[in-house]
Amino acid sequence: MKSFVFRNLKVFFRDRASVFFSLLSVLIILALYVLFLGDVWTQELPKVVGAKALTDSWIMAGLLAVMSVTTVMGAFGTMVDDRAHKIIKDFHASPIGKGRIAGGYVLSSFVVGAIMTLIAFALSQAYIVFRGGQMLPVSKMIEAVALILLSALSNTAMISLLISFFKSQNAFGTASSILGTLIGFLTGIYVPIGALPGPVQWFIKLFPVSHAALLIRRVMTEDALERVFRGAPAFAEQGFREAMGIDFRFGGQVLPGYASLLMLVGSALLFYALSILRFSRKGRS
Repeated sequence: MKSFVFRNLKVFFRDRASVFFSLLSVLIILALYVLFLGDVWTQELPKVVGAKALTDSWIMAGLLAVMSVTTVMGAFGTMVDDRAHKIIKDFHASPIGKGRIAGGYVLSSFVVGAIMTLIAFALSQAYIVFRGGQMLPVSKMIEAVALILLSALSNTAMISLLISFFKSQNAFGTASSILGTLIGFLTGIYVPIGALPGPVQWFIKLFPVSHAALLIRRVMTEDALERVFRGAPAFAEQGFREAMGIDFRFGGQVLPGYASLLMLVGSALLFYALSILRFSRKGRS
């Protein structure tokens, strides 16, 4: 299966258009932030040192969560192309089992998502420093990398189930466009979660990618939050955290970090189980 995984990786990275479109939603969000949203959100913060670094860290964390979805989705395009061009029939005729073929697509998509998001994480740190912020300490970097890998794993499971329903490139392209737009709202980038109606907030909180964004934001904004809200009332910081999706509140209680971790792990297991069931049925059909 190793050679099959490497084959999928080569196909993806060789197709520059696939790489570009998997990054398109991230580039759009970044452009909106640099040109418009950054100054607006900074004005909403107290006029203290560190406000710009806080918003930079917040948006970069959200972009990493978005990227762990869109790049995985783009990598699964190899599977859709192989189906559309009947190439997958050649693989099924080989000694490799159908389960290992499906596993090769899933593993290669996870690797693409992990690599691309980790590269983006390194670039985000350079961007924050360039803008006058501080680089994360090593311990926080390790924590952020672990969360990125977990996020990519959860998203790979979710998209592997979604992709099992697509047989044509047109359907896949439409779904990718919709997902690329929707993910910006699910992570609260286009509109902060606290500005949305209550039912919409509940809807967002049910998605694993929202919890991935929450966890990465907590790591990347911790020091900046401490500087910005130093000396301010506790309720001021807590209100900001909830409005910007750094904390989720359920039943009057702030959701602890381990609950979001369980959400990601549980969703990964659930979606992988459903994907295996789906692929096994397709294999018998």
